Amino acid sequence: MKPNKWIETVPVYEPGKPIEEVARELGFDDIAEIIKVASNENELGPSPKAMKAMAVSAKEMHRYPDGGCFYLKDKLAGQLGVQPQNLLFGNGSNELIEFLGHVYLGPGTNLVMSECAFVVYRLIAMLFNAKIVAAPMQKFTHDLDAMLAAVTPETRMVIICNPNNPTGTAVTPAKIKAFLKKLPVHVLAVFDEAYFEFMPDAAKPDMIKEIQKGRENVIVLRTFSKAYGLAGLRIGYAVGHEKLIGLLNRVRQPFNVNSMALAAAFAALDDDKHLEKTRKTVFQGLELFARELPKIGNGLGMVPSVANFFLVKTGNGRKVFGELQKRKVIVRPMDGYGLPEWIRITVGTPAQNRAVLAALKEIL
Repeated sequence: MKPNKWIETVPVYEPGKPIEEVARELGFDDIAEIIKVASNENELGPSPKAMKAMAVSAKEMHRYPDGGCFYLKDKLAGQLGVQPQNLLFGNGSNELIEFLGHVYLGPGTNLVMSECAFVVYRLIAMLFNAKIVAAPMQKFTHDLDAMLAAVTPETRMVIICNPNNPTGTAVTPAKIKAFLKKLPVHVLAVFDEAYFEFMPDAAKPDMIKEIQKGRENVIVLRTFSKAYGLAGLRIGYAVGHEKLIGLLNRVRQPFNVNSMALAAAFAALDDDKHLEKTRKTVFQGLELFARELPKIGNGLGMVPSVANFFLVKTGNGRKVFGELQKRKVIVRPMDGYGLPEWIRITVGTPAQNRAVLAALKEIL
């Protein structure tokens, strides 16, 4: 059999190792002692309301899920101020990015992104044999003017990860407004807002308003994986014009979101208390690291973040990653993003944050 020749050039996404495997390799007996702050997960876990909903849904696992996500769609539409036909759910927001690739990308087209943005954008473009145009960043932040300058007649999408993974930075609402005024109508602006809930309220752009106004070349991607603590269930959603959502539905497989994910997400939307506790924990953790990291060493540079993670410059990121693992702390080395001197650390619980700081101090 002869595969599409470009598929062999698509790199395989490098996942982090399971905690159990790290424990086995390093000879640790108790995996509960290992702190995993590598994948931007919510260390507080899911909402108690979501946990109860999961337990109830477990009894119905012999049934197919609601293929149209009817109840969750109706509830979320009411909260966002849009119509149900403006929403589409996916197996995490990654699947939604793949849907966009199916609809818009192919040979002879290109995708514009920032040089240091979420690696999955590159993988999706390569999957559909489209060209990747990577615009330079300014101070670890999307340079929207540079991204506009990179647009050509062959450009189908511009993806703005806001806040950006892995840098934790965000572009201001004013800059986004100016960007949209200049964006050619043939280009779809994709705003990946996976970490939207962690942003300070004053810094949040209201991209949903663009969809409420009927704009057809803007789509917003969000997820229940991060702030809502449901990463293991894989459920994200897209908000866009009904014509755009209709196109994405044509490439969506039936039953792409599982029943337990639907039940948990539905319940999580009712738990404002858990969401606010999560936000407070992250805000306090970022303040702690910003205050304490400079005390460890003048060479440590932390990029100011509005997400639940941050970049810190440690010299040799891969080496520090290895040394931290020996001390039962798992972080993410950034050499895969062209940042070999940096590591990315997820903000955890207060106890986890203190342990991470102690380990860094011991190493550095």
